Amino acid sequence: MPLIKEWESDPFSLAAIWKIDEPESFFTEQIGIVSDIKNDKRRMERQAGRFLLKHLKNDFPLLDIAPDASDKPRIPNNNYFFSISHSFPYVAAVVSPYAEAGIDIQCYHPRILKLQHKYLSEQEQQFTQNDSQLTTLAWCAKEAAYKWQGKRGVEFIDHLPILSWGNENEKTHITINLELTNPKWLLNLEGFINESFALSIVHNTTENFNLSIT
Repeated sequence: MPLIKEWESDPFSLAAIWKIDEPESFFTEQIGIVSDIKNDKRRMERQAGRFLLKHLKNDFPLLDIAPDASDKPRIPNNNYFFSISHSFPYVAAVVSPYAEAGIDIQCYHPRILKLQHKYLSEQEQQFTQNDSQLTTLAWCAKEAAYKWQGKRGVEFIDHLPILSWGNENEKTHITINLELTNPKWLLNLEGFINESFALSIVHNTTENFNLSIT
């Protein structure tokens, strides 16, 4: 079973990373849902992501997943909050019964440094020091924050600024301010790096009273 990691991302939430080594039929049989996605790789990732939700919470209502007005996948009445991410062959997911969730995983890409100016300000690039793994992690953090927020019209540089970046116990701790929420919120994220991928997950939130909209 290619379960890479499973952990409590906060006192109420469960998260996991899975490496896809199985045929698509394995995931389809496990979740009992057939996907009509035409692209083979995307269909595999979708099935694996839903399998991982079921792995984390056996009673997760997969058939109830539907997009909200901003196209964020949700469960009606928010009986569960969740987030899924995939970067083949890896899939990551987080499930929470009480709070919004956001997670993102990315395998490393050789062009990431050439694209960093599109989503990192010059100040934010000082955190990542032109390092491809750290730059990928910064992208993951902003993607996880974007998923947590679940709004359209978000500009990664202007609306999801990284305020702090530090390392402790083999984890990277990142703080992002949500510029479009009212009141404004600080997202505290945890990040992980290994030789194959970077991952970031929203750990907890704090209302930013100094920046709240009046």
